[in-house]
Amino acid sequence: MSIRIVTDSNCDLPQAMVDEFGITVIPMYINIGADSYLDGVTMSRQEFYEGLSGFDSHPMTSAPGPGTFVEAFEGLAAQGASEILCIHVAGSLSAVVNSARLAAEEYDVLPVTVFDSGNLTLGTGLQVVAAARAAAEGRSMEEIVRLLEETAARTYCFAALDTVEFLRRSGRLTRFQSGLASILQIKPLLKMNAGEFDMERIRTRKAALARVLELLSELGALEALTVVHTHAPKEAEALAQEAEDLRPEATISL
Repeated sequence: MSIRIVTDSNCDLPQAMVDEFGITVIPMYINIGADSYLDGVTMSRQEFYEGLSGFDSHPMTSAPGPGTFVEAFEGLAAQGASEILCIHVAGSLSAVVNSARLAAEEYDVLPVTVFDSGNLTLGTGLQVVAAARAAAEGRSMEEIVRLLEETAARTYCFAALDTVEFLRRSGRLTRFQSGLASILQIKPLLKMNAGEFDMERIRTRKAALARVLELLSELGALEALTVVHTHAPKEAEALAQEAEDLRPEATISL
């Protein structure tokens, strides 16, 4: 039995780990005006973040169509897969999981199971790794899905944003609200767990990072702790150092 794992590029897993477990990553689309790019394929993360402030149109992401998934399923079947497990960014944030479900309904060569991670970025990625390791150990699909359900319930993602500008561009804040927030130095702090999204408003970057550490402490003993950044490696390293006391002895190495 060979269970193969499929996910999307929002998972933010390092390429070395993707290669190690033979994970198939379906790229999301990045749409900028009339132009469309494949995340991590025809536009790298570095190119995206370096160009973000200067794009004529605000970038929007979109899900790949069911046909893209079916093509991936066919490739895995040709490689000897007996079952396929798709794990994707929260359905409350993106249509990608629904696209995978439509593809699974259409594809009848192999059994395909689709799982909504209820999270984003490495909140999804950590679940993908857990599933890939379980599959490598020879666990059944039923066992892996049960593991994912337990893992998803205790996976939290906290994000401290340094600006509200891109929230405004996305339509989540009006120009007036974002202008007022900038004057008051408000930093949105986003929280995600089990498909539920919430936001706190913090006055300064220092206070926002302190609040992230506080939220981590409130969770109790951690199984794993990862820090993800968007083109801010120094800030990420500083936060990781401040969170060192919270880091578990045995953690998932990324």
